[in-house]
Amino acid sequence: MILSAFILLLTLVTALAPEYDFIIVGGGVSGLVVANRLSEDPNVSVLIIEAGPSVLDNENVTDVDAYSRAFGTEIDWQFISESQLFGGEPQILRAGRALGGGSAINGESSPSGYGYEYAEELRLRLGMAYVRAEDVQLDAWQSIGNERWNWTSLFPYYLKSENLTLPTAVQTDAGATYDAFAHGTRGPLKVAFPRMQSGDNDLTPAVNQTLQAAGIPWNVDVNAGRMRGFSIYPWTIDEEAYIRYDAARAYFWPFQSRSNLHAWLNTRVNRIVWRDVPGGENTRAAGVEVTSQHGTVSVVMSRREVILSAGALKSPAILELSGIGNPRILNQHNIPVHVSLPGVGENLQDQMNTLMTASTHSPITGGRTVTFASATDIFSQDISSLANLTHTKLPSYAALVANMSNGAMQPEHLRAVFQVQHDLIFKNNIPIAEIIFKPGGEKTVNAGFWGLLPFARGNVHIRSSDPAAQPAISPNYGLLDWDIQLQVAIAKFIRRMFRSAPLEGMIEEESRPGLSAVPGDAADEVWGNWLEDNYASNFHAIGTAAMMPRSLGGVVNDRLQVYGTANVRVVDASIHPLQLCGHPMANLYAIAERTADLIKEDWTG
Repeated sequence: MILSAFILLLTLVTALAPEYDFIIVGGGVSGLVVANRLSEDPNVSVLIIEAGPSVLDNENVTDVDAYSRAFGTEIDWQFISESQLFGGEPQILRAGRALGGGSAINGESSPSGYGYEYAEELRLRLGMAYVRAEDVQLDAWQSIGNERWNWTSLFPYYLKSENLTLPTAVQTDAGATYDAFAHGTRGPLKVAFPRMQSGDNDLTPAVNQTLQAAGIPWNVDVNAGRMRGFSIYPWTIDEEAYIRYDAARAYFWPFQSRSNLHAWLNTRVNRIVWRDVPGGENTRAAGVEVTSQHGTVSVVMSRREVILSAGALKSPAILELSGIGNPRILNQHNIPVHVSLPGVGENLQDQMNTLMTASTHSPITGGRTVTFASATDIFSQDISSLANLTHTKLPSYAALVANMSNGAMQPEHLRAVFQVQHDLIFKNNIPIAEIIFKPGGEKTVNAGFWGLLPFARGNVHIRSSDPAAQPAISPNYGLLDWDIQLQVAIAKFIRRMFRSAPLEGMIEEESRPGLSAVPGDAADEVWGNWLEDNYASNFHAIGTAAMMPRSLGGVVNDRLQVYGTANVRVVDASIHPLQLCGHPMANLYAIAERTADLIKEDWTG
């Protein structure tokens, strides 16, 4: 009787609802790329459903120098984490809530934690960074069971998406370099170096020479697969118009005239609607339930697939609201279990962002630079001893993370994944630190930094069955001693650079934290105490619907199909099994381009 009623209700809904071949939930980088490529076939209909508005003419988005002005507005999700053990307070996690998603507000975060005020002059206005990954990191994705996910398979898609504007003579004189082989010049996404010029007391050559003396070389192009070194990187901007070039400007607006490509804005997706009763094998999505900005609830149907591209903090929540996830979580909220998939919402990884500053004797010039440093660069101690010590701690790390995963992850499986990460750090010598040196004012040097590869794992889960409620987010910043040790070591490294020639000749004194807060001979514990009160999310949340074998806690297979479903995929930062050294945006463009081809293959044979 119940089954008959269910089928009758679904039949009535289907008869009345609009219908598309593909429904894409989320109009950010991944969703817009996939929508664009699928709608290249005029016989395929595609609907994008985006919770936020258009920001095509929003100056808080388009203005290259306006980074952070969109924070706290309607186009920022403003997620707030649970109180963190490290620091004792919640953290704000910014995410784009607009057509364009994170690409409309993204950048390196300003360390402006939730629990305290932070002076505007100390904010790092660093948006639009186009920085990929280290090649062996992507190769590691394949090593944990993801067939054909590696640097070689993704490289053509970086080029396919990119339209690089070559640096001008002025930009070259100011330090812009690139490897022509590593870039595309015909893709939809405009990428260019920012306006820059060298001048008196130029910070860039001073930092470059100081780092070279410390053994860190100039890197001609951080986007060519090898990231270690000091460099200047391009941004996602239209160099001629000098505006931010977000995903909507690249992949949607030039193609909006396609009759088979539609977008519903200011519309919340509540849950997936299923064709099957709960508990079936390879359950099939019929469509999604949505709420319009006016509060109207309706259903839109899918003939082929529902693709979640709502981001690492929203996609797992939508899965759980739809009955896919850990039965422990779903049962708490009386949600019928369609697919038992305990890994949903687990494996959350983010980075801690901190800022150090120094005053200078005279006004300085220069632009934004990046330093990618490895463990051998950052730690002054014998690196083999550190590698061995860290290796002995992997079992305890795995046990602690597993214990906090709601039974979703097993210690032995986590240890295997942690071993891959350990090898990347200590055998492959990939970067573990990113440092942004830039003028922070007329007579200030800013050095924003973050540890790239913490071992901590957290989670994100729904608080209730109400789709309007924010999820409970627990990144577990500073959970493990490695994560704090890494952040401390980077801070100490920056202080050494402040005190090394020729940079020391420009600097008057370190002002943040300064010697009064952290003395020159301070123990690591003192540094840790300062960092505990002076970090924020880096807004690089990934991993919550990980592309890993189901036995390891994975949520999607290597074609990004959700385990236990016939026609649901996730395409966004949720699928990253491991954190990458670069920034999510550049990698997501390539991942989404490749996934679009995989989807086409699956439907054309």
